[in-house]
Amino acid sequence: MIAALTLLLAFQLIGEIIARGLDLPIPGPVIGMMLLFLGLVLRGGPGDTLRQTAGSLLQHLSLLFIPAGAGIMLYRDLIAAEWLPLSAALLGSTVLAIVVTALVLDALVKRRKSGDTRP
Repeated sequence: MIAALTLLLAFQLIGEIIARGLDLPIPGPVIGMMLLFLGLVLRGGPGDTLRQTAGSLLQHLSLLFIPAGAGIMLYRDLIAAEWLPLSAALLGSTVLAIVVTALVLDALVKRRKSGDTRP
């Protein structure tokens, strides 16, 4: 499990270095996650250790929301002052996620009906 956690943290660190080094507007952990995904695609999927570690992390995912909740309480005055743009961003991203999901599902259903089973 330590090796898998080290791998996850190493990709997060690499992403953070890239994001800060190139002054990108994308968070480092997101870049690290994309790099990890590309590595896993090239490798043919995660190993058993990484799969078990990811499963353990997902079982305790609710604990990761505690810092976000604390941040909301810490910055409640700022959130109250900027409620309109925050609400617009939340609503817009939700609608965008639903639309993209619907389009992908529609494309997959059409592909399945046509008999094309390529990944």
